Amino acid sequence: MSILDRFLQPPAPRVEAVGSEAAARLSAIHASAFARAWSPLDFERLLGERGVVADGLFLGRATKPVGFVLSRTVLDEAEIITVAIAPEARGKGHARPLLAHHLDALSRRGVAQVHLEVEEGNAPAIALYRRAGFRDVGRREGYYRKSDGTKVAALTMALSL
Repeated sequence: MSILDRFLQPPAPRVEAVGSEAAARLSAIHASAFARAWSPLDFERLLGERGVVADGLFLGRATKPVGFVLSRTVLDEAEIITVAIAPEARGKGHARPLLAHHLDALSRRGVAQVHLEVEEGNAPAIALYRRAGFRDVGRREGYYRKSDGTKVAALTMALSL
């Protein structure tokens, strides 16, 4: 690779820990992905909690994330609270390395079991989780409320690290 290539080719996507400074951006991404969006204040509070692990996905030289994953850890277990990718970055395979990095970070913290809930009809997310090794462990009827007011089931999934 020449020195010129370094300037012409954007850097590879990177995953980094994010904190409350990213609350507004995370809220905007979340609002683009979920019917019941969380506010920047919700994110500030969550990111300030002990045991919350948050990773952001950054493309090129961007200083603002285009995706994120948040988990809450207690002892040797974690729950993935939310994962979202901005509309302009969806469908490009970015969620897989983001999730893999996050799971590795949880493992390095001593987490042995990871849990999550996902809307039953969210095929891309379910496929992502299954590719990562999560298995179905249950189902919660009427767990999620859609923007039209209807309710849909959540699948509960788990992964041993």
